[in-house]
Amino acid sequence: MRALLLAATALIGLAPAAIADQRFDATLAGHAILPAFTMAVPPADAPRDALVSGKFAGPGNLRVDRPGAIMGDTGPLHGRRETGIAFPFIGQPIQGFSGIKPVAGDPGAYWVLTDNGFGTRRNSPDTLLMFHKVRPDFRTGQVAVERTTFLSDPQRRIPFRITYEGTEARYLTGADFDPESIQPLADGSFMIGEEFGPFLVHVDAEGRVLRVVETRMDGQVLMSPDNPALQVAATPTAGVAYRVRRSGGYEGMALTPDGQTLWAMLEQPLFAPNSDQPEGQFLRVLEYSVPRGEWTGRTVRFRLEPGATAIGDFNFIDATRALVIERDNGEGDPGLACPQGQQPTRAQPCFPLPARVKRVTLVDMAQTDSEGFVRKIGHIDLMAIRDSEGLARVRGDLPANAPRDRFTFPFFTIEDVAVVDEDHIIVGNDNNLPFSAGRHFFQADANELILLRVPELLRAR
Repeated sequence: MRALLLAATALIGLAPAAIADQRFDATLAGHAILPAFTMAVPPADAPRDALVSGKFAGPGNLRVDRPGAIMGDTGPLHGRRETGIAFPFIGQPIQGFSGIKPVAGDPGAYWVLTDNGFGTRRNSPDTLLMFHKVRPDFRTGQVAVERTTFLSDPQRRIPFRITYEGTEARYLTGADFDPESIQPLADGSFMIGEEFGPFLVHVDAEGRVLRVVETRMDGQVLMSPDNPALQVAATPTAGVAYRVRRSGGYEGMALTPDGQTLWAMLEQPLFAPNSDQPEGQFLRVLEYSVPRGEWTGRTVRFRLEPGATAIGDFNFIDATRALVIERDNGEGDPGLACPQGQQPTRAQPCFPLPARVKRVTLVDMAQTDSEGFVRKIGHIDLMAIRDSEGLARVRGDLPANAPRDRFTFPFFTIEDVAVVDEDHIIVGNDNNLPFSAGRHFFQADANELILLRVPELLRAR
């Protein structure tokens, strides 16, 4: 009898974990698109260098001054498919939406963050950092860019040398920071999470830097290989100490509704100390006190789903529950995957590494287990969205037998999610202009924003 009671108790203990991550349906309620080739004019007092962006984004990061000289392609991971848009660009691309938050008091408007430009410090020194106020119109399918705010450091708050150091306005570029998450604060300022440090960057309403916060965990400073404090050793046999992966900094950063606490989530697993191996299939989430302006020392863990390599965004929906985007590195419909050993061509198009794990997961930050893992409540599959009303503006390249009432979001980097109301969320992609082509074989991805009806997910506990 005692054995039976123990077994029953064990089953009861396992029950929450077994039902914790339930799959819920998502229905397309709106679809709006900002065209891939959408440019912003640099500020009048920006250096002339910023009039043409992407001059160092080509082979070897060598300067190419002629606009449109290099055709964009998807890179070796995705078969080097040409995307149809060439660079360098005249102007600054409004692309790479890497964080989203509704504008308080202005229904239908959202703050969105443009990332560092072309992906690395080396290739983005002429790309200005900025965020935008946008308004998607799900009736017409258009996205209006109502305001663009460029980041700058006129008060010289950044403790290291920036690209435009010698200028008066000191606009920031993609060689200075890689901004990936944004949270508006109650006083009108913004906190931005970035990947190179990784740092938290506090800016005022006009984008001027107020403070740069280094990352601390367990009493130690966490750095990525792109942290400006690191340098190449004088001997090739000497290592450089860091634990944050390249492009593994703060991809998601959630602010509690009371505005008191930021939870900053790393994009990829940390390296184990003194190792080049991950410490586990999980991400660290660090707590930051907004009133005190410092890390609290508390961390929790977010367990990645099998097949997921990173997260894309992180936002609260109430005091304890939050949405997290989990993704793999694939792009394109899995029904059009390349046969083993085949590379895509115009005559035989296919996706070498199609999208498979693209989901929005609901977690409860107030519930952690004995190892510090936050509880996963449920999720929706962004590769299986219902579209019974035919609201999709574009479906892209799909297998001939693809159901007409199914809509997919097959992008490499999906980096925007926020709650809209009690029934809906908004989701958007980072289109990596001009290097991603997940919707079509040979066409650069646009910035797409989708409105999803997910009442069951939002009510799950």
